[in-house]
Amino acid sequence: MKYTRVLYLVMMALVGLPLMAQITTKQEILNADSIVNDFDSRPAFGIYKDTYFVGGTALNTKPTEFNSDVKFQISFRHRLTKSILPLHSHLFLQYSQKAIWNVFEESLPFHDLNFNPGIGVQNLVVYNGKLVGNGTIMLEHESNGRDGEASRSWNKVSVSYAAVIDPRLEVYGKTWIPIIDGQQNKDILKYCGIFQVGSQFISADRRWVADVTFVKRQGWNLNFNTILNVGFRFSKRDNQYLMLHFYDGYGENLLDYNKYHCRLRIGILIRPNFFSDF
Repeated sequence: MKYTRVLYLVMMALVGLPLMAQITTKQEILNADSIVNDFDSRPAFGIYKDTYFVGGTALNTKPTEFNSDVKFQISFRHRLTKSILPLHSHLFLQYSQKAIWNVFEESLPFHDLNFNPGIGVQNLVVYNGKLVGNGTIMLEHESNGRDGEASRSWNKVSVSYAAVIDPRLEVYGKTWIPIIDGQQNKDILKYCGIFQVGSQFISADRRWVADVTFVKRQGWNLNFNTILNVGFRFSKRDNQYLMLHFYDGYGENLLDYNKYHCRLRIGILIRPNFFSDF
């Protein structure tokens, strides 16, 4: 777990940045109403978390067809209301699906599929006429759609906040109240965590993106699952990137939530033009 310790120190340095720094855009927005109106005028349907297709292998052991795979995720969100709720909040639905695909094994079987629908309320946070972040409360379900011994399932009420430091940097945190109904994963918090913190960075020319997330597993020691992504944008005219994806820890998929994985993968990333949700 030496990779996790180094990245943890990097993350702690980022979290120490001032959270109320101004955000500037190509056309600066001067008041809360214009910020909210601009948000409401955007398409209601779009990308939520990163959408990617990456393939790779284990770093902590000899690569074989059994520890090499393809991982992909699709994620989208639909805004159900404009910002008409109290504090300029809005209601939305989200759906994410993640898959581990054993393409190097005979018959190319899917190892696990994880389904994550949710409904939530999001509030844009405006300070001195500047957008400085957004907060979200969401009810989420996550399961792998299987039965018997392979069944994994849990629900959670999650609370998150993302602070926009400037147009190139965001720092975020998320915690949850778990409702564990899966009989085969009663100890899921020990592996999939109790909260997460992270940061996203976009280069000045918007060609490079990078993000790091630390998921704190249950317990008092520094036991984190670590996800690190680096992407290079093919063209300024689109939102497709060449992506390097690193995962170190437990809980990468629900079926193997209690098994340690250290994987490096490369592939294609599609993400929003601004920051991705998490």
